[in-house]
Amino acid sequence: MPIDVLGSVLAAEEDKLLTCVHCGFGLPACPTYRRLGDENDSPRGRLYLMRAVVEGRLTPDDDAVTTHLDRCLGCRACEPVCPSGVRYGFLLERARALVAREAGTGFMARSALRVFGSRPLTRLVSAFGRILRAGGFARGLARALPRGLGRTRFALAMVAATARPALPPYRPDGGTGRRGDRVSARPGTGAIAGSGEVATGSVGSGGRRSSIVDRRSIRVAMLTGCVQDGLFRRVNEATRLVLEANGCEVVDVPEQVCCGALHAHNGALDGARSLARRNVRAFRDAGGEYVVVNAAGCGAMMKDYGELLAGDPLADDARALADGVRDLFELLAELGPVRGGPVPLRVTYDAPCHLHHGQGITQAPLDVLRTVPELELVPLHDADECCGGAGIYGMTHPGLGGRILDDKLAAIRSTGAAVVVTPNPGCMMQIGAGLALAGDDCAVLHPVELLAESYRRGAA
Repeated sequence: MPIDVLGSVLAAEEDKLLTCVHCGFGLPACPTYRRLGDENDSPRGRLYLMRAVVEGRLTPDDDAVTTHLDRCLGCRACEPVCPSGVRYGFLLERARALVAREAGTGFMARSALRVFGSRPLTRLVSAFGRILRAGGFARGLARALPRGLGRTRFALAMVAATARPALPPYRPDGGTGRRGDRVSARPGTGAIAGSGEVATGSVGSGGRRSSIVDRRSIRVAMLTGCVQDGLFRRVNEATRLVLEANGCEVVDVPEQVCCGALHAHNGALDGARSLARRNVRAFRDAGGEYVVVNAAGCGAMMKDYGELLAGDPLADDARALADGVRDLFELLAELGPVRGGPVPLRVTYDAPCHLHHGQGITQAPLDVLRTVPELELVPLHDADECCGGAGIYGMTHPGLGGRILDDKLAAIRSTGAAVVVTPNPGCMMQIGAGLALAGDDCAVLHPVELLAESYRRGAA
């Protein structure tokens, strides 16, 4: 049947669907197609299914539609290689909105949306997670449970992955921190820098202080996030310290809420719009030249607020806010980060999908990391391929998500790096869980933590 009652969701975007010429350029970029070899699990196959729904040849609750759209990671790796400029991520969210209305949403997705749609529930679940990870309980239990309880084991391992890791010890003579090196710890360098450990405004190396007084002070608001604030607060602390060290005044935004990314990716567009409206008001009232985001998925979502709230009374404010959103490394690269002290570690960088593909920010994190003295940055094979996390995908699709993760872990191991950095909490949890269950001692960090550590060492 033709989709007229639901036309405002996907049928209104038929012109964007028609942009696809089915050339196949996106197939080798698609993680699911590469593993399954099914045309329906490729970008053009899914776009063909969307067109079939709009044209009335299939219904949104058809098994072919629900199965293959659900298998999509939403990584958007097909977008940069598309010669026609198809906005696949945008269309996927509208298609999933149709599927959600007609076929419903799975229990796990419904539960996650309910939690992240409520600040009290988010705080409660985060507090429970912090209790589980305390004293290594989550890690120990994840390893002790039988393999038959795969999802439970992995969920516990993801919680364990949020614990503050110690930096591998490093030699004062400039050792690389490779796994297997015989190293001796330098006093006071075992843990990631926390609150108060960066000398803001004056950091340097070799006893020379690097001044930022000649820089124009920038007033910024920071998205603290839901998972980031609840389970990775140390990353937010490091972000604030690094921003202040680079001449930024960070203003508080107490009324901010979840960015809505998880809702949008799962087709709950009304929920995403509700959260976006609250954030638009909160950040507008807080002031600030920029909104700085340290989570890739959240940054991509907030940059789309103008389009998400098109036609809304807050549309103008939403567009203005979206124009002012900056990824943390996007801003730091533009400023030219202050130089800190040496961090002689072997590190590899994993590129989150919604930073690399969604926002097109491919070099800024690497450029900033290269400013850290003595940091050895090792290339990661297929660094821009999804880790299999994709929001809650690693939990809802443990088989396929696990295959994708295994390839990522193999690539990380091949680098011999002591640390893998990735600027997105979901990726940190997914990769960290995989490494923990495999008994691998490679630490997983947000790259801003290494920058903060560099500043601490430079100011010592």
